[in-house]
Amino acid sequence: MTDATAGPQSQLAPPPQVPPRPARSQWWDVWRQFKSHRGAVVGAAIFLLIIFAVVVGPWLWPHDPTFINIRARNQGPGLAHPLGTDQLGRDMLARMMAGGKVSVAVGVTAMLLSISLGTTIGVLAGYFRRLDNPLMRVTDLFLALPLLPLLLVMVALFRESLAGRFGPETGTFILIVGAIGATSWMQAARIVRSAVLTVKEQEFVLAAHSIGTRRRRIIFRHILPNVLSPIMVSATLGIASAIITESALSFLGLGFPPDFPTWGRLLYDAVDYLQQYPERVIWPGMAISLTVLSVNYVGDGLRDAMDPRIRGR
Repeated sequence: MTDATAGPQSQLAPPPQVPPRPARSQWWDVWRQFKSHRGAVVGAAIFLLIIFAVVVGPWLWPHDPTFINIRARNQGPGLAHPLGTDQLGRDMLARMMAGGKVSVAVGVTAMLLSISLGTTIGVLAGYFRRLDNPLMRVTDLFLALPLLPLLLVMVALFRESLAGRFGPETGTFILIVGAIGATSWMQAARIVRSAVLTVKEQEFVLAAHSIGTRRRRIIFRHILPNVLSPIMVSATLGIASAIITESALSFLGLGFPPDFPTWGRLLYDAVDYLQQYPERVIWPGMAISLTVLSVNYVGDGLRDAMDPRIRGR
């Protein structure tokens, strides 16, 4: 027996269930914001192109950067040598790629060392109150030191001993990376400390303290993941700073040996021939400028993308 009060609405089918949209991760939002920064995208493309050129380029252009051909010295750009040759007949394109590999390797390795030191000191100073004052005073002391004279003293003191123990190239690489990394961690330490001071007062950290979570687990599980944004931004800017510092040391003649090219060393060797062959200064100078400028734009884009006040606008 049917219900007489049932109207036409009772005959309608229930509305279809719409499945909920999957939640987007934070890194997807960061990537979307990063793509909207045109300068950062162009900078990332240029930096990746430079990395490709210095890593894959020697396989495509198999000229020995140290091969001396006196008969081909001081040649201009041509089919045999697209960037010309130097005063000893060495191919400039091969030396540019070899020098770029060394300069980028120094920049990345020195950045990793400085970021590791800065992050460690910043986390310890921000999380442990009793360590805050002494560690920050040490940081202020390093900030007050004149960095370039300090680097020159470190190179003069340890260059011969490291070269004698590890060889001229490896010893100089260890010395340059160690000197740059040991004198460029202070800014990262101060940035990480300020971020840790903010994060450790959040509710989830206080809740972890209340249930008896070990401090080491709190630092690695809750503190470090939430201060990763300033660390990544400092890392990108640290690469540019390390490349400039290495180029300055090589330009002063205190970097790698003459037969071990870097962009700074190529500038140093081209100074005496600036008026006759100005292109020898233009190529390494342009490479340094493009690398530093592209890395700075990438850091600028990462800073905007990882800032929650800007992301989503």
